[in-house]
Amino acid sequence: MKIDYAIIIKNKTRLESLIERFNTKAQAQFYIESSGGDFQEYVKEHERFYLSFLEIQTKLSKVIKNKVVEREFVPSYIFSENNLIVVVGQDGLVANVAKYSKNIPIVAINPDVERYDGVLLPFNVQNFLNGINSVINESFSSKRMKFAEAVLNDGQRLLAVNDLFIGISSHSSARYKIMLDGKEETHSSSGIIVSTKTGSTGWLSSIFNMAYGILGSKEIKYPKLNEEDLYFAVREPFKSIKTETEICGGAIKKGNKLIIESLMPNNGFIFSDGIEQDFLQFNSGATVEIRLSDEEAVLVIN
Repeated sequence: MKIDYAIIIKNKTRLESLIERFNTKAQAQFYIESSGGDFQEYVKEHERFYLSFLEIQTKLSKVIKNKVVEREFVPSYIFSENNLIVVVGQDGLVANVAKYSKNIPIVAINPDVERYDGVLLPFNVQNFLNGINSVINESFSSKRMKFAEAVLNDGQRLLAVNDLFIGISSHSSARYKIMLDGKEETHSSSGIIVSTKTGSTGWLSSIFNMAYGILGSKEIKYPKLNEEDLYFAVREPFKSIKTETEICGGAIKKGNKLIIESLMPNNGFIFSDGIEQDFLQFNSGATVEIRLSDEEAVLVIN
């Protein structure tokens, strides 16, 4: 399939978000510095990003036609099979874009290797054209990224590259029934994290860090997952007369599913990959099945 257009996807920098919030750069600076913050760090991060972004656009325009789409418009953007997706930003942006990519190859570029870990960013400003040309020439290598999938009983669904959160949008306890392998419990907790292998070094790992930290253990043993596994962990489960704590974590193997019934009259929700704008309401009467999705994303690798 001939690639005739590259879609460059970026997000606002933290500085841009601050200026949007406070109307001007000067007001944003006053707010941050009066609170004891380092405003220049926001400025340096912003400048570094746009230096990289300009270089990427300049190099890319010599190879293929392209246009820029802001992250906020990605959920409603209709990609074509003749497109190539170029993500410039942090790992979380790659995860968010992947859910809407429809098997279109993604070239993910780290614009600031001194600030971003780049777990999902195989390319940098210097070498990204290798990935672009390999896709155009149909000779690219790729990593297939598996999704976790949440499907409600009314048919609504949500995908996640890294993790799903099932819980309540406040500091009160999430109430629900949880079902796995024929066992069922009623829970009161801070919610449930369901992670893919890709996301297992992120939010899920922090739960293990907390648990082992409380136990005073210096050796942290994370769950070993393969690409076909999901792993769930219940956060801060509370045991009482009405609530139990036996089903609190474990693998969800391919073909199996975790079933959760909401017992929350309001404020229950499910969101993916740390993006609270990507959510499903999950209130009383709603049941969700969590499983490995048949869909995949195609991440071009170097």
